[in-house]
Amino acid sequence: MFSHLLLATDGSEHSHRAADKAIELASLSTDASIEIIYVVDGNTSKSDVLHYGDSQMASRKREEMLSVFKEKIEQAGIPARVTILHGIPAETIIEYANHHPFDCLIVGSRGRSRVQTMILGSVSHKVIKHVNLPVLMVK
Repeated sequence: MFSHLLLATDGSEHSHRAADKAIELASLSTDASIEIIYVVDGNTSKSDVLHYGDSQMASRKREEMLSVFKEKIEQAGIPARVTILHGIPAETIIEYANHHPFDCLIVGSRGRSRVQTMILGSVSHKVIKHVNLPVLMVK
C-alpha cells in the first residue's frame, strides 16, 4: 500500500479535491504520511509581491493557504508536512518527486480543454509524463 504520499498543490479548487483523494488513499494505510509541495515560479512570485506589497507578506499568504491543506490532512489523523519550492512548476515537481522516496504523487487537473492543453501545456500532464512513480490526477 502507499504510505509516503506527495501532494502537489497550487491552492486551487482542483488541489482541494486532490487533497481529499490523498487523505482517502492515506487512510488505507496505518503509517501513511502526506508531504504537500507548492512551487513558486518567477511570475507568481512577482505578482504576489505586487498584490501583497512585499515578499514577506506574499510568503505569509502562501503559508496561510498551505496551512489549510495541512490542517485538513492532520484532522484526518494523517501526519503532514509542507514544502515550498522555487522554480518552474512542472520541472520542479518532477525533480522533487523523482529524487525522494514517495510511493505516489497526487495532483489536481485544471480541467482545461484539449485545445487549451495543446496550446498552453499542462503542469499535470508534463508531470505524469516524466515522474517515475505512480501518479493520481484528480479532476
